[in-house]
Amino acid sequence: MPTSVPTHTEAPRSSFAIDVPEALLARVRAGERAAFEQIYRRFERPVFNLALRMLGGAHGPDGVEEASDVLQETMLKVFNKIGDFRGVAGTGSGAGNGDGASPFWGWVRQIAVNETLMRLRGQRRHLHDVALEDDEFAVDTGPLPSAAADAAALNRALARLPTATRSVLWLYHAEGYTHEEIASLMQRTPSFSKSQLARGGRRLRELLEPVYELSVGRAGPVSPQGKEEGGSVCRYTTDR
Repeated sequence: MPTSVPTHTEAPRSSFAIDVPEALLARVRAGERAAFEQIYRRFERPVFNLALRMLGGAHGPDGVEEASDVLQETMLKVFNKIGDFRGVAGTGSGAGNGDGASPFWGWVRQIAVNETLMRLRGQRRHLHDVALEDDEFAVDTGPLPSAAADAAALNRALARLPTATRSVLWLYHAEGYTHEEIASLMQRTPSFSKSQLARGGRRLRELLEPVYELSVGRAGPVSPQGKEEGGSVCRYTTDR
């Protein structure tokens, strides 16, 4: 039987949730290059990091180059399609799912996610993933090891996961997408998203535990409370 887990009370804050003044957007719409450069600088890191994590950038310079390509394509589309944006400036709370109330950052994020997934489909990486549409997914209810707070260790661990699993984990935990939204983006079902999340959570824990144990050995004993607090980077659920 599937394990019952409390749901998230609040979606994680996306790294894309950056305030963009309406006046700056107006200048970009008017074709002002300096204004667009400001937009580029604001979103350069979030777009690059999202692409790097989803593409598995720990595999070396190829991953970094691919993420850079996604960044360039994303920002080019932002510039060329800025006239189509009908949402609102500012940070807002929308998930950027394409509706009229989407904040500007959500619109940029949606373009970045689509560009990354399109690149993955073009390379046919997702065909190597195991579909778990009908799997009864038992959820790992424990927190991630403290090693998840180490960006380099997390990047290496994510890169070892199947493409679809890695993408679901990042979109759900880091960007706050729901299973329904992920299903729509990946042309799958919510059940697929939930099973990939459970599967990926278990595997990520296995990959990060040795790093955590090594860090504990170097730093000395850690109290149960300290381990819990250090491992609270992600918690797993299938109910959002």
